[in-house]
Amino acid sequence: MYELGLVTPFWLIVLIWMAKIIWLALICTLLAWLGIRALDALTPHIHQRQRIGESPIATGLFIAGFFILVGLVIHGAATAPTAFGGPLLGYFFDFRQLGLLAVSFVVSLLIGIAWFHLIDKLTPKIPFVSINQNPVAVGIYVFGYLIFFGLILHAALTTSL
Repeated sequence: MYELGLVTPFWLIVLIWMAKIIWLALICTLLAWLGIRALDALTPHIHQRQRIGESPIATGLFIAGFFILVGLVIHGAATAPTAFGGPLLGYFFDFRQLGLLAVSFVVSLLIGIAWFHLIDKLTPKIPFVSINQNPVAVGIYVFGYLIFFGLILHAALTTSL
């Protein structure tokens, strides 16, 4: 198997590094998609996909949130701590990093959801379900949710253990 280290040409290390960024971005895309599915399951009274499509402003907010999410993921993947000198396959399938990414994402998602429901209960005069009445409000809600995911994933990618 190929080894990465001082004898490897710089251009090859850069290509492998770029491939790892793409690999981590794909994994984070899957996690973000799972997070959106979790949002759909946990807030069935808010019809995000239907409501966002009703307003160009809500659609724009969704797209903006998506780009911020992608930017945070790419930045996190590009700045993730990496050790050269081992097997090439171990560089891509670093189960320690992937496990940390998954655990960090799930724990952060659960904490975020718990706090969301807690704040909803502690502020009974602010009915969170009322955002469903306006597609722009739903767009802002999903925009914030996408940024939340981006920050979670970025933190998990840049954590060194």
